[in-house]
Parts: sequence; structure tokens; C-alpha cells
Amino acid sequence: MSDSEHPTDLDAERPLIAHLLELRMRLMRGAMGLGLVLVGLLPFSNKLYGYLAQPLLDKLPKGGQLIATQVASPFFAPMKLAFFAALLISMPWLLYQAWAFVAPGLYQREKRLALPLLSSALLLFYSGCAFAYYLVLPMVFGFLARVTPEGVAMMTDISAYLDFVLVLFLAFGFAFELPVALVILALLGWVTPAQLREGRGYAVVGIFIVAAVLTPPDVVSQLMLAIPMCLLYEAGILAAAAVTKAPKTPSAAA
Repeated sequence: MSDSEHPTDLDAERPLIAHLLELRMRLMRGAMGLGLVLVGLLPFSNKLYGYLAQPLLDKLPKGGQLIATQVASPFFAPMKLAFFAALLISMPWLLYQAWAFVAPGLYQREKRLALPLLSSALLLFYSGCAFAYYLVLPMVFGFLARVTPEGVAMMTDISAYLDFVLVLFLAFGFAFELPVALVILALLGWVTPAQLREGRGYAVVGIFIVAAVLTPPDVVSQLMLAIPMCLLYEAGILAAAAVTKAPKTPSAAA
């Protein structure tokens, strides 16, 4: 009995082992790509930090500068930024590795939908980070510089500044994924475009609450996040309506 079951057990284990080997290979390739980008960025980590700090330095009074309150901050803060930048740069490669692992198990229609969704999600995340850097940060720091009490020197620690900026980047990057999230919900059948339109008022209230939680406690950054999210919500409704109508065309013709 054991002899007859043994080949069957081996046959059942082979696909699992093959999937595990494939997963390990994809993880190793992704880590190697990320590591190569990180190694390439490390020599420029201080320049990267200077570029990131420019929106604040432009708003500081003459002679204002960032400070390091901890001994190792001048070393670890640029290193942390270099890793974050390497992660952003290598994200297409990492997503490709994930796609190559799951694509063989997808149907053709799922592949046609997944590729545009992944590409759109990546572009929207980059757009959110760029929006935060070029528009939000200058306005936020300008506002904070104006409301700083007289006699108070606005001198920020480099680690605290980096954490502040990275939180904003992540907040805006993920917030800009709203259209993709709405399309996925519509494809799963959890919501319809009509329901999204009817719930527009509740969505706006929720968006402002999310913006208040994710952003610093100032009106400028909250509005700068909430207004684009409202526009992206409308774009998500249009995209969800376009995607959900696509499967109905062949049946209607039939």
C-alpha cells in the first residue's frame, strides 16, 4: 500500500517544489536588482539628501539650515534615503518578478486586465510622490515658515525631516492609487459605477478624513491631498464604468 501511494505523493509534491524554487529564484532576482541599484546610489546619497532637503532650505530664513541632533544621523539619514530611492527606482523590476511568478496561473482575460492595472498603479504612485515633492512640500514649508513665532529659529533635524518627507511621499503615493482600487472593487463585483456615483458625498467626507489622518496637522497639506483624491475618485468611476462594460459587449451581441 505504501509502495502504491509513494509515487502519487511524489507527483503531488513536485508542483509545490517547483513553485517554491520559482519563488526563490524570483525573490533572489528581485533582491539582486534592488541591491545593484542601492550600490549605485550609495556614493550619491549625500547629494540625494541635499536634493530632498531643497524645498525646506528654500523656505528657511537666510542662513537657515538643517541640523543633526544625533551622532550617527549624518550617516544613517542619507543611507535610509538611498534605500528608499533604490526601492522606487527598482520597483518596475520587482513588479516584473512578481508578475512573472503569478502570470502562468492567470487566465488570458486576467492577464489583459492585470498588466494595465499594474502599470497604472506604478505610474500613479510615482505621480503622487512627484506631486508631493514639487507642489506640496514647498507650500507646506512656506506655510510653516510664515506661522513660526517670532524669535523661534526653524531648525529641523535631518532624520526627522526625512521621516516627515517619506511619510508624505507614501501618503500621496498610495492615495493616488484610488482609481486602481475602485477599478479592482468594480471588477470583483463589490461595487458598481452607479453605487460609486451615489456614494460620492460619503466618499468626499471619507477622503477629507483620510487626508487629515495621513498628512501633517496643517490645512495646506490636507487640502493638497484631499482635492486630488476627489478628482481621482471621479477618474476611478469613469475607469470602473469602462472596464465593467467591456465583458458585456460579446454577450449583448450574441
